[in-house]
Amino acid sequence: MHRAVQSLTMRIERILLERLVPAVYGDREPVEVAALHLPGEPVPAAEALGAQYEPFAVGDRWGPPWSTTWFRFRGQVPDRMRGRRVELLVDLGFERSGPGFRSEGLAYTPDGRPLKGIEPRTAYVPVARDAEGGEPVDVYVEAAANPRFTGVVTALGDPRTAPREPLYRLDQAELAVLEEDVWHLVLDLQVLHQLAETLPESSPRRQEIRTALEAALDELALRDVVATAPAARDRLRGVLAAKATASAHRVSATGHAHIDSAWLWPTRETVRKCSRTFSNVVALADEYPDLVFACSSAQQYAWMEQHHPAVFEGIRAKVAAGQFVPVGGMWVESDTNLPGGESLVRQFTYGKRYFAERFGVEPQEVWLPDSFGYTGALPQLARLAGFRWFLSQKMSWNDTNVFPHHTFWWEGIDGTRVFTHFPPADTYSAELTGGELARGVARLAEHDRATRSLLPFGYGDGGGGPTREMLEVAHRVADLEGSPRVVVESPRAFFEGAEQELPDAPVWSGEMYLEFHRGTYTSQAAMKEGNRRLEHLLREAELWSATAASRGRLDYPYDELDGIWREALLLQFHDILPGSSIAWVHQQARETYAGLLSRTQALVDAAVLALAGTGDTELVFNAAPHARDGVPALAAGKAVAADAAPVALTADDGGTWLDNGELRVHVAADGTLDTVTDLRAGRQVLPAGSRANVLQLHPDLPNRFDAWDIDAFYRNRSRDLDAVDSLETRQHDDGSASVTVVRTIGASRFEQVTRLAPGERAVELRTDVDWQERESLLKVAFPVDVHADRSTSEVQFGHVHRATHTNTSWDAARFEIPAHRWLHVAEPGYGVALVNERTYGHDVTRRAPGDAHGAGATTVRLSLLRGPRYPDPETDRGRHSFGYRLLCGAGIPDAVREGYRANLAPRRVRGAGPVPAVVSVDTPQVVVEAVKLADDRSGDLVVRLYESCGGRTTVRVAFDRPGQVSVVDLLERHSAEVAGLTSATTSEQGVSLTLKPFQVVTLRVRR
Repeated sequence: MHRAVQSLTMRIERILLERLVPAVYGDREPVEVAALHLPGEPVPAAEALGAQYEPFAVGDRWGPPWSTTWFRFRGQVPDRMRGRRVELLVDLGFERSGPGFRSEGLAYTPDGRPLKGIEPRTAYVPVARDAEGGEPVDVYVEAAANPRFTGVVTALGDPRTAPREPLYRLDQAELAVLEEDVWHLVLDLQVLHQLAETLPESSPRRQEIRTALEAALDELALRDVVATAPAARDRLRGVLAAKATASAHRVSATGHAHIDSAWLWPTRETVRKCSRTFSNVVALADEYPDLVFACSSAQQYAWMEQHHPAVFEGIRAKVAAGQFVPVGGMWVESDTNLPGGESLVRQFTYGKRYFAERFGVEPQEVWLPDSFGYTGALPQLARLAGFRWFLSQKMSWNDTNVFPHHTFWWEGIDGTRVFTHFPPADTYSAELTGGELARGVARLAEHDRATRSLLPFGYGDGGGGPTREMLEVAHRVADLEGSPRVVVESPRAFFEGAEQELPDAPVWSGEMYLEFHRGTYTSQAAMKEGNRRLEHLLREAELWSATAASRGRLDYPYDELDGIWREALLLQFHDILPGSSIAWVHQQARETYAGLLSRTQALVDAAVLALAGTGDTELVFNAAPHARDGVPALAAGKAVAADAAPVALTADDGGTWLDNGELRVHVAADGTLDTVTDLRAGRQVLPAGSRANVLQLHPDLPNRFDAWDIDAFYRNRSRDLDAVDSLETRQHDDGSASVTVVRTIGASRFEQVTRLAPGERAVELRTDVDWQERESLLKVAFPVDVHADRSTSEVQFGHVHRATHTNTSWDAARFEIPAHRWLHVAEPGYGVALVNERTYGHDVTRRAPGDAHGAGATTVRLSLLRGPRYPDPETDRGRHSFGYRLLCGAGIPDAVREGYRANLAPRRVRGAGPVPAVVSVDTPQVVVEAVKLADDRSGDLVVRLYESCGGRTTVRVAFDRPGQVSVVDLLERHSAEVAGLTSATTSEQGVSLTLKPFQVVTLRVRR
């Protein structure tokens, strides 16, 4: 940098820091402070406001971790402040830290009306715009002692282990005059200085601005900046008035506050974070009528409705005024890799219905700035739910490849496209700085054709959202030469303009795999187990309840199902289900899952008993979408005795043989599989000399984010767990046979069971672990003798293919991948699937362990457990049970069928007789995903199905009773657009559909 330029920069920054910013507030008057300390959980405001307060002083310490202190500030505006703008300043102990990650407060009136949040960058409460003198001040602040987490291992994340010493000190409590000329001068200087820094050194505009800045500083009397600030501002008026060029880039600036629904705090604290930030927004919207604030997550609005009705009413008024804009249309900003297809549907339907019922609005954009990658199923689901656009930013976090687009069409696995934008400034918490604005223009990938981009601005995670300073900046750069034009407007306004401007935007096809945070497929295994079990149990509860209700056996449990679904959807938030929150969050989530599973099981039991009736016939209820054991799909039938011969179990010196006529399996003396013979195909499934079902332990200390990441170098070291404590063989009454091996490594214990059932083409496996390892990754490996250049993983409503080689950096970056119930590898004529009951992380490589030349083998591994220490030092410590199956000679249809079978066990009860299915399809290629009654409580039957194999097909869908059948959208509405996507011929007995690959169709039957 040129020395003169450097000198001016240093001068500007020093004067701002040392003279101007401290002078923004002038005359000051202390107020009286009293406090109420609550060491446990928060109490309602009415209770706290009526309690007995004790004297407290500025400088005193307060707030053990997770506690609450209510402060009372009382005083009177001095007469000497007459005619001035007076505010109450409160510093809870911010220590110049970033907003949203330390102490926070919500200010109240004595009668309990929320005023605004108290945060590091918005630590004021308005008292008088034009003071008369003598005004009484009586303000209460509910202050939360939220610990600050710095990325190191800490006990702060669990109230049971957190220390009890106070974390904070009250550093300020006083009335002060806001010196408006000084405040505006600070903003003028910052805007122009930041703009100049972004312009080329040779730019005449840059020199013009610097000349004006130097002149303004020369006008300042540093001993009396208040008196000389107006003159300094006059020196800047000319350069601030210069208009932007006609070709200047247009930035749509939208107020925002990304508040994680849980993360380094529990959900109870998120409720309070929302109340603080939303109160700020409502108050700021009164002061700045041009403010537009975009806010997602229906759950957060529902919390305000329940816990802070006054805040909610303020939100409602600003929604009506167009200033507070519900976006996203989801219940929470969920993860999208791990939730099942029906869960993603319900995220959309529960979110959109809430916004429609409470505010009369329907968001048009999916809003997921921070989720950890995006399933290729989303574009179709978004369009079927009535969305037009998609917004994210997270792909800028890729650790290997730069995502090539910012404004583009995203094409899903079925071919559906949704218009998509990634803010090119690479942030969803902008401060509207000159650097951010310039970065967005410079990085926009489509700069040759696009003239606009979106920039969400405001402090998130409880930081208070947009500030008045940000809006003042927006006003200054609305039409300023050298800067992009900034327009404060809604996401809808941006998307409508961008889509019109760029209808032929580039296309990204398939999933958007985030090359980062790969550990979230595995961390906190209990989250994954709870989610998987609950999703399938909810399927059963809806299916059997709808079947029973349609036959007059039971009232459909609308309210209970709604309550369970809402809690389940919250647990899919992108820092809960992925396992990246503090211990307290996951402890509560485990308890919530247990309660939800119990409640859902009760619904299943009630419906099954109502359908079974009274009798002594043994019935099998099959909730899977394919027939099994002589029972049709989605129905109950008489139990049929298996006619397959029992599995032969024989021992030899090297281990144990299991043979069921389909597979011949040898369990070696160390408990691993060294031979799996497919007797029907006449081939070996495992490569010669290899072993399968091998537990492998890797060191796992990623470079940055413990719970989030798995870094590629973990593969440099590996240890096979092959020590044997005991080995036991057993023949079971049902004709199956098993081998159980027990191993111990340090303080951890591993029990592995290999089981083969009569007539089955899958080897059933279970690993029970008492996990005590830290900073370690546990995988289980299956080398298979197939030459597969790609793997196929189940995702929501379909599957995706990923390369097993590393030809490109994009292929190599996918060294850890998510899959739902199954992962399949194949060569022409033969395939193998690994089916699981509760895990998601996998890796696939093109060689068998120990085989330097590959020899055509492929190794598939499941990731079972990790031991990250941040943010939860005890992640996954304890007992876990993993079930998975090696399905031999499998095609994609077999993998689909076995995935449902593994996750939907048949239920056996005694009753009167068979229970026919309410709906049936005539091809296994089409899967019925959901059977329920309509959400509008009309009693209509709703059936959701999809093509599961990636090919076109025609299917006949039949119903047990006649009714008027129509194709509807995901919100169960009649839609000409959605109906036009499907070729359908309907009658009262059913409908014939012609489906495209992976097409999802929702049918509504009015009877």
